Formats: sequence, C-alpha cells, structure tokens
Amino acid sequence: MSTPIFNNVDHGEIAKFESLSSRWWDREGEFKPLHDINPLRLDFIDARAGLTGKKVIDIGCGGGILSEAMAHRGAKVTGIDLGEAPLAVARLHQQESGVDVDYRNISAEQMALEHAGEFDIVTCLEMLEHVPDPEAVVHACTKLVKPGGHVFFSTINRHPKAYLLAILGAEYVLKMLPRGTHDYQRFIRPAELSRWARKSDLTMREVSGMTYNPLLKRYKLTPHDVDVNYLMHCQRNK
Repeated sequence: MSTPIFNNVDHGEIAKFESLSSRWWDREGEFKPLHDINPLRLDFIDARAGLTGKKVIDIGCGGGILSEAMAHRGAKVTGIDLGEAPLAVARLHQQESGVDVDYRNISAEQMALEHAGEFDIVTCLEMLEHVPDPEAVVHACTKLVKPGGHVFFSTINRHPKAYLLAILGAEYVLKMLPRGTHDYQRFIRPAELSRWARKSDLTMREVSGMTYNPLLKRYKLTPHDVDVNYLMHCQRNK
C-alpha cells in the first residue's frame, strides 16, 4: 500500500465517468448494466447485513444508483466519489426521488481518517478495478466499518473468460458498455481480494459470481462461477 492517500486516483478513469455522467440514470444507456444488476447487489447486501436502520457508506457511489436503493431499504447512507459530475447527477436525482443520501466529494482514504469506525456497513462495488492501489481502498473500508461490521466488494476477476465476456463481449460485440471502460490488467482475482481483506483485519464470509445470459438479457447470482463478475462479503474482526 505505497500509494499516498491523496494520489490513489486515476484521473483518466475519473474522466471516463465524468463524460458519461448525464446519462447515469438512463436505464437504456451506457449504465444499463448497473441498473440491471442493482437489485441483485441490493438483495445480496440486505440479506447478509440488514439495511434497515444501519449507517452505510457507499464508496465510489457515482450517480447514486446503489446509494438510493439502500436508502429506500431504510439505511442512513453516505455516498462518496471523486467525480464531481456524477455527484451532481446524484444530487439532482435525489431531489426528484426525495431519498435522503449524504453525497460527498472525498476519497475513501481521507474519509477513513476522519470517520474511522463509524459505519455498520461499507459497500465498494465496481470501483476497485478503477484505482491504482485497490489494496489501499480495502484497508480504508476496514477502517471505516465498526468492529463486527460488514464490508461488501464487487469487481471483475482477472481471468481469460472475463476478458472474453467483460471486454470483448460487453464492450465490442454486445456494446453494453463504451469501449475502454475496463482494463484487463486491473481486474482482481478473488484470491487477491481475499488476501488484502485478511491483511486488513477482515474475514471473508462469502463470494458469489454474477453471470449474464445474453439471450434472456438477464443477470443472476452464481455462487460457483466467479470467473467474471463477483461479489464478496467480508466482516471486520471484533
């Protein structure tokens, strides 16, 4: 974890999502996959940690798709992101939906310095593969959550199948995502993520894949297939 906390950002990655921010809530646009998998992610989190009445921080919240959904389930949600444009979209949509989410433009590492041990649940979904030092973010997540609290990650496995499906398939063939959304070298194997979690005083409780059926145009949780997208549930040691 050698990256200084103020430098653990890839400005090119931020720019990608800034340029698309106005279409974040377009359910048929570039962020359609996020809208499609959000119910799966939300139910996975709620079933394992119970969102109602919990204090939650959503790291890399973007336009607020997951943040709003968790607030709808009764959580007190803080959403953080380093992109100003996605946060502006999140705040605008919040005015339309009436959902109470506290959005902040701050890094996970800085937030951990200011609010260590304050949250019951930490979510960091589809974000680790976009930063230079993902292990530092995992460590920040551990610092943010209370002892015994829950941390949820989702990312993409660095596996040949992921290259075929998440990049060639999703970006070039099916055109579900803009070209260049993902960099294969930044994908993270489950063994790597679980190792970082252990080093940061987290216990890995469960890992589940998410697979896409292009014929049915549907996603589902697949506990035994983590070759491409996967969710990981961890808990901070007491």
